Amino acid sequence: MKKPGLQLILQTSNLFIGFMVWVLISSLMPYITMDISLTSGQASIITAIPVILGSLLRIPIGFYADRFGARIIFLISFLILLFPVFFLSIADSFTDLVIGGLLLGIGGAVFSIGVTSLPKYYPKEKHGFINGVYGIGNVGTAITSFGAPVLAGAIGWQGTIRSFLIILLVFAALVFILGDRSEEKVKKSMAEQIKGVYKNTTLGFLSLFYFITFGAFVAFTMFLPSFLVDNFSLEPVDAGIRTAIFIVIATALRPIGGLLADKFNAFIILMFVFIGVAFSGILLSFSPGIEWYTVGALAVAVTVGIGNGTVFKLVPLYFSKQAGIVNGIVSAMGGLGGFFPPLLLTGVANLTGHHAIAFMLMSEFAIVSFIIVIFMYYQDRVSIEGKIIEGVAEGMMITNKNKVIQHVNPAFTRITGYHQEEVVGKTPKVISSGKHDKAFYKDMWESINNKGFWQGEIQNQRKNGEVYKELLTISPVKNNVGEIIQYVGVFNDISNMKQSSIS
Repeated sequence: MKKPGLQLILQTSNLFIGFMVWVLISSLMPYITMDISLTSGQASIITAIPVILGSLLRIPIGFYADRFGARIIFLISFLILLFPVFFLSIADSFTDLVIGGLLLGIGGAVFSIGVTSLPKYYPKEKHGFINGVYGIGNVGTAITSFGAPVLAGAIGWQGTIRSFLIILLVFAALVFILGDRSEEKVKKSMAEQIKGVYKNTTLGFLSLFYFITFGAFVAFTMFLPSFLVDNFSLEPVDAGIRTAIFIVIATALRPIGGLLADKFNAFIILMFVFIGVAFSGILLSFSPGIEWYTVGALAVAVTVGIGNGTVFKLVPLYFSKQAGIVNGIVSAMGGLGGFFPPLLLTGVANLTGHHAIAFMLMSEFAIVSFIIVIFMYYQDRVSIEGKIIEGVAEGMMITNKNKVIQHVNPAFTRITGYHQEEVVGKTPKVISSGKHDKAFYKDMWESINNKGFWQGEIQNQRKNGEVYKELLTISPVKNNVGEIIQYVGVFNDISNMKQSSIS
């Protein structure tokens, strides 16, 4: 495969261009409505529509990027985008804007190409940072949000849109020349990959997290230009600058989120993220003036930027074998997360006269996500502890306080011959050799109760009837109030050691 650094720069630049094109309509909406008569509801629909295809297409595009490589899929995407860009430049009706907006969504769909391709070039401990760097391509939306209104003031919104045709052609040529023809490709069918993940609850949770973080980013990016003009009477250029600042902050913090997730526990970072989003939503729901609204919006930019980078550290970590389809699904949910809020904000405003309920819903979704992250954090810790138990070389038996076996590890099976299903629900007598009297066991339990453990040699019996010697340690496990809830026995087979010492 070609140099990783070259592909990172190229694919990040491709995302930059894709996202520049993706937000053309929302950035130019104040100018478009001067020439094409639209109701506020129609304007909101047109603003949100590019997100539909930009979200749904991420699933097949992610899959095909894994199957055919980033070079081919980026090239095809840029060539297809030429049509909607030209069509929008000659649009003169609501219907024209809807058609062009749907296909314009491909610009947002290209996101799933890089997050599928780039991890192939780097070790796992760098995936969070690399996907975060790739996510800097999101700043393309800031360039369009800031630059398009300025350019439209000079040459008109139609001419501004046509200028993007040249940009797309230039980058299509760069992709054709510099794209990696030797990228590692996955040949599994889409059905196989979906079958491997569709019942996985982790996929659902990660999709929800990205629905909140990237969805909030997209929603604010798409909605802020019109919202600031309509609600705070700002000039279109001023609204574009403020939107660009939001985008730059959220985008710049994305690699920071990925880097933090590489260095620390990603779930802890997500806890802080969702608490921040929740408080920001509460602040915005009180319909503050422009100063406090700015504080709330910038707080959203900081938290969702870090959150976006963190989520895409977890995706390749949990789904390395189904990276294409999972990246597509998670990023699609993020895109859809940006589709609904603009419609919701408009609907709520039409019914109530303000946007409080919509911002409160964002806050409540964040709180739900915070609770789920806590659950996943502790589930992950239990999983790690389980893997440690399964991996140790010593035999291990865990019983409840009544000395009924609850779990044994593979080493237990290797030493005794008994599989877990044969001993769970029984007592340790199942491996007793009958070589020890009652006094032996009485002394053993007195030591456990008085000293907190017992260690010594004991003779037990394998499943095949063979008696063997083991070095056994038994310890009680207590809860927070000091009550014994389990016993753990750890042992080694020392029969061969004893025979060697005798000979």
